[in-house]
Parts: sequence; C-alpha cells; structure tokens
Amino acid sequence: MLTIRLLGPPAIERDGQPVRSPRGRKAWALLSYLLLAERPPSRRHLAELLFGDADDPLGALRWTLAELRRALGKRDVLSGDPISPNLGDDVVVDLEQITREHADPTPLLDIGGELLEGVHLTSSLEFESWLLVERHRVSARIEARLRQTAVALLAGGRASDAVGYASRAVACNPLEEGNHELLVRSLAATGDRTAALRQVAVGEDMLRRELGVQASPALREAAHVGTGSPMAPPLNGRAAASSQLDAGRAAIVAGAVDAGLQCLRRAVAEAARCRDEALQGRALVALGGALIHAARGRDEEGIVAIHEAIQLTTRTGDRATAVTAHRELGFVEGQAGRRRTAEIWLAKAQALAETDEECAALLAVRGKNASDAGDYPLAFELLNESVERSGRCGDHRQQAWSLSMVARAHLLRAERSQASAALARSLERVYEQRWMAFLPWPQTLRAELDLFGGDLEAATDGFEQAWELACQLDDACWEGMAARGLGLLSAAKGDYPAATKWQQEASFRCIRVPDRYQWVYGYAMDAAIGTALDHGDHDRARPMVENMAALAARCDLRELVVRAHLHRARLGDQNALAAARLLSADIDNPALAHLLHTAL
Repeated sequence: MLTIRLLGPPAIERDGQPVRSPRGRKAWALLSYLLLAERPPSRRHLAELLFGDADDPLGALRWTLAELRRALGKRDVLSGDPISPNLGDDVVVDLEQITREHADPTPLLDIGGELLEGVHLTSSLEFESWLLVERHRVSARIEARLRQTAVALLAGGRASDAVGYASRAVACNPLEEGNHELLVRSLAATGDRTAALRQVAVGEDMLRRELGVQASPALREAAHVGTGSPMAPPLNGRAAASSQLDAGRAAIVAGAVDAGLQCLRRAVAEAARCRDEALQGRALVALGGALIHAARGRDEEGIVAIHEAIQLTTRTGDRATAVTAHRELGFVEGQAGRRRTAEIWLAKAQALAETDEECAALLAVRGKNASDAGDYPLAFELLNESVERSGRCGDHRQQAWSLSMVARAHLLRAERSQASAALARSLERVYEQRWMAFLPWPQTLRAELDLFGGDLEAATDGFEQAWELACQLDDACWEGMAARGLGLLSAAKGDYPAATKWQQEASFRCIRVPDRYQWVYGYAMDAAIGTALDHGDHDRARPMVENMAALAARCDLRELVVRAHLHRARLGDQNALAAARLLSADIDNPALAHLLHTAL
C-alpha cells in the first residue's frame, strides 16, 4: 500500500516505510493540485500555473509528471489531457483517509502541520494563492471531522473518548466558541465539573482577548445542563411525555421559546424514563430543532440532542424522524460553513425522504448550501423543485423560505427582475402566514433591490423596518443583514461615517452569538470592504480583507474567496487578480464575471 502524506512535510510511504520523494517543490505542488482540484485540470492550465517561468512550460510539466510516476512506482498514471488524478486502489492520501466519514478517527488526534508544510513557490504566486485557500479549507475539514467524532461519541455515552477529539477541535480553531462549548459539554458529561468550569474560563478569556466579544451564556451552561435535563420536575408516563412534546412544539411556534424548551426537555426525560425510544427520538429531534432555530447560541446542545435522536431512530426504524434529524444536522453544519459534513448529512436525509413535505424542506437546505458555495445552477435546480413540492403539499412557510433563497441567488447574480418576482411571492406567503419571525430576511433582500434600483426612499423604509423587527426578535442573522443594508444605504447617500458605523454594527451583530450564519458574516464584510475602498480608506479595508479571505476559505464560500482577491487587487496586490480568475473558473455568475472583466 502506497501512502501519500500531504499534511505536514509531504512524503510518500510504502507499507509504512518512507520511499524516495519526487525531486523539487513543483513536483509536490503539481501532485497536490491534481489530488485536490475539483475536476481534472488541462495540461495547458497546469503548465501556465506552475511552469510559466520555464522556457518550455509544457516540457517542464511532462518532465515533472514523469518524475512523479517514478516516485510512485507507476508508469500508467497521471496521463492524458485533462490529467486524471486516479492513482489506483493501492494508493491512499492521508487527508482523504482521515476526513472521509467512516474512516478510523484515531489519526486525527496525532495530526501536526499544515497542508504541504514548507512548500512555497515564489515563482508561481497564483499557485500560492490557491494553496493558501486550500490550507484553510483542509484545516476546516479536519476541524469538522474532529467535531463530528466528538459529538457522536458524546451522544453515544462515551464522553471520556469525546474529550480528546473536542480538545483537538479547540486547538485547531480556538476562536470558535462552539468548539469550547463542545469540550465543556464533554468534560461535564464525564463528571469532571472542575475541568469543565476551567475550560469555560479559558474559552471566555480567549474570546474576550482575541475577538473582543463576551461568550454566550450557552458556554457556561454547558457545564451544568444535559439535553435530557428538565428545568422542573416532569410529569409521569408515556402520555405525559407525548403531551409535553406537543405543548413544547406549540410553544416554540408561538414564540414562547423558554417555555417550549422546558416542555421539550421534560418530554425527553420522561420518554427516557418510560424506555419509549421512538418517543424519545421524536422529542430529541424537536428539542434539537428548537435549540437550533428558536434559541440563540444553542446550536451545540441542539447538535448533541439530534445525534442522540439518530442513534435511537436507527434502532427503532423511525424513518420520518430520521429524515428530519439528518436534515437538521445538514442545515446547522451548512450555516457554520462545514460544507462537506453538511453534504454527508443531507445525502443521508435524501436517501430516506419520501413525501413532498420532507423533500421540499430537504431540497431547500441543499439549495441554500449550494448557493452559499457559489454553485448557482445546482442551487436553482434544488430550490425551484422545493418551491414546487412545498406548493403541492400546502407547506406555505416552506415555500416562502425557498422562494426567498431563489431571490437571493438571483440578486447575487444581478438578475434583479427575477429576484423581484421571487421576493414578491415570498413576501405574499410570509404575510399570509403571519410569519413575523422570518419577515426581516425577505424585507432586507427587497430593500437591497430597491437600493440597487435607485429608490432610496423605499430602501430606507425596508431596511429600517427589517432592523427594528430583527432587534425585537433578537435574531443576530437578521440584524446583521439589516445593518449591512443600512450601511450601504448611508454610503449611497454620501454619509461615509454613518456607513462605517452601520457596517461595524453589522459585523458585531453577526458574531455576537456563536452559532452564526457564516455566509451572512462574509457578505457583511464584503460590503464594508467595498465601501471603505470606494472612499480610499485602505487602512480600514486591509485587515477586513484578510479576515474575509480566511473566513471564506475555511467555510468554502467560493464566491467570497474570489471577491476577497478582487479587494486585494484594489489594494495594490498585483497578483491577486490572476488568482481571482483562477479561483472563479467554476463559478457561473454573470455579475462576478463582470467584476473580473472590469477589474484593474
């Protein structure tokens, strides 16, 4: 068995023993690009990317491919045009070994070093830009796998084993409050409350010092409360558990979140006491969904609850509850920018879904995630099918949600008439359903369309109404979107100080809770950077660009990665525009193509 190691200093091993590595850093650069690229690249593209400084770029590419074949001991690979990265069943890549779903997670505890550690190509700055993005993406994949393993172990009652993986997740990304909360929850579940509280203090100090934000109450509460811990003594019996489940769901829909959570916790506890695993699974999914969608800063607890539910539904064969559970995990992982993990959960939900109602909700989440990642053809296909199915089964709230996502995708592509039509339908459904908790989202998108159309009065009304309602709802995502819009509106009116104030407010609102929607945070930063650059405020723009680039790369927000490079080009980075064109090759967005065409 041949193993290619890309994490840390690159190396090749045969049956665990090191063998001669290919000569030259460009050989490793070429091999890693072939293995990590989304689709097989052409020879001309590779020659221009890596060997543009050679007298004969295609000849240099042929020599390097031959060197790779010698090092791998394979004569019949890395051929053709485009070049396929298929090296055979007897070759494994360390990154794929540790991040695929069913791989042994133990090696995750020993990972050291970044992707292609020590490899730098000063002669190919486009490749350097690609490698920087890939390093962020790989780090995020490892972090997601660590989290997934820790949560599964915790939900399965193996808290002591979960601690190691949660600790590594914190080490991988110490500025993510959710990682600290997962570690605290794991320590608390082992019975070591002292260690749990100590980790709470470490997390609070880290977030205060590095980000200037206070940790959410969920971090400290994780040391004390489990998913099945009711806040008041439960009633008795299966009927009581079922009644508490119904009451909890009704309270959440009515906006009485605290009361609803209390009822749902009682339902979980009483169903467990009665040993009714099917009812316990349904109660855990309801509790997890409420923690994710209705409560603020409670995603980590919700994730653990849903993992517990999945283990129960596997035993009981409760297909419908399993669909909801897998979809909810796909949703929350997508919100957090853990794209690959989200796709795994959503694929499992897709395999189980049968009804129009189930498929409409699932397709909507998949479509939103595709749009976040910049895959617009897939996003429109999934979202439009969701709109059709939700209309067919009479789920008008789901239809409003899906239509708003269709509108957002058209808005990002500067297809404003199509965006306006989808938004009109979405808002009609929202008002019909009196769905005030969702209203700020389509309101903000409508106001942005008005702003782009030059109707500042309508935009002002829309953004201000969305801001006021978002603040009443205490929804950080809606607040961030509305504040971003008010910043753009102030800039359009020529008031740069007010624009700066609102854009700073937008960033603060986006990160004030740990379970943020990362796309909204990146979208807000993109607007703030553009405003600063339009006013020649490079000192303000420069650190934001680096933050945006890192966030977008980690969360696989491909279009925002490209836009970060376009901002770098405006700041004077002469190689950033070429990198932006390289990274945008697979993004079908006419608005982005126009920006690239008209860039400096």
